[in-house]
Amino acid sequence: MYKMPPLNALRAFEAAARHVSLARAAQELNVSPGAVSHQIRALEAHLGIELFERRVRAIALTPAAKLLYPGLQNGFLQIQEAVASLRHAANERVLVVSTPPGLTSKWLAARLYRFANAHPEIEVRISSSLTNANFTTDGVDVAVRHLAARPDDDASLLIERLVELSLVPVCSPRLHEQHGRPRTAGALARMPLIHDDSLVGRARIPTWSDWFSAAGLPSVEIGRGLRFNSSDHALDAAGEGAGVLLAHDLLAYDDLRTGRLIIPVAQPIASGRAYHVVCPRHRSAVPQVRAFRDWIKQEVAALDWAPIRGKAIPARGRKSARTRSAP
Repeated sequence: MYKMPPLNALRAFEAAARHVSLARAAQELNVSPGAVSHQIRALEAHLGIELFERRVRAIALTPAAKLLYPGLQNGFLQIQEAVASLRHAANERVLVVSTPPGLTSKWLAARLYRFANAHPEIEVRISSSLTNANFTTDGVDVAVRHLAARPDDDASLLIERLVELSLVPVCSPRLHEQHGRPRTAGALARMPLIHDDSLVGRARIPTWSDWFSAAGLPSVEIGRGLRFNSSDHALDAAGEGAGVLLAHDLLAYDDLRTGRLIIPVAQPIASGRAYHVVCPRHRSAVPQVRAFRDWIKQEVAALDWAPIRGKAIPARGRKSARTRSAP
């Protein structure tokens, strides 16, 4: 029978092959680069073949390593999934939900009590992060992710679209009054702007430049104004009258509904993105996962978009029919 190589040596090789770096493999495994190198040389001695070409400050996989790596990576992934399944089985009351911070702060947190009231047997833990959760290593059961409106299929994941996102200009009623209640893109160009940079580099999200170009004003100077790397902070600044923000309509929904923010110019622009609820396909029918999926889809379906997506601020001096007829 062929003798199994030492597990530590296999783990060191898998990490080094995945990163193509001894230093990064050492950082992941919490050991020194010399220890990783020692384990790999022991594995090479055991197998009687070279796995890496040693170069100046770099390594490269040999043909033998490229043959070994895929099966070994899958093997460690299956071990991780087995351990994760054991954790889930030990505590089925807990539901860990991964969401973007802005969505948690501006929309989800205010509604979670309804899920808790409907499912008192489930203990919900929210993990907010801009990075996508790893369902195998992060202990996450279900996630809400900001993805392309039609994301690529993933056989291992169940991906359900919640709502497509548009971007709308929003500002505080007080700022709107201070600037003469502007209602055109040209007038808006003279107001202070706020920029939400939280998704810069992660996705091609329309910016103020795109919005003004769509409005027929491609030469507007949009470099000025406050910049935030957090959507909820940008919305808070807009609510305090710091400027006009091009905001995701779902994140601005509650502030618009309550009147803390208004839409000065009703010209939404499609973001090409959508929020999706995502979970491992093999756990989609687990009771607490299914309950959350059903609940959040119902919450989104109940939203009333008419006053947000289809109504601008009235023109200055214009009165409604109801106002004109009032005594």
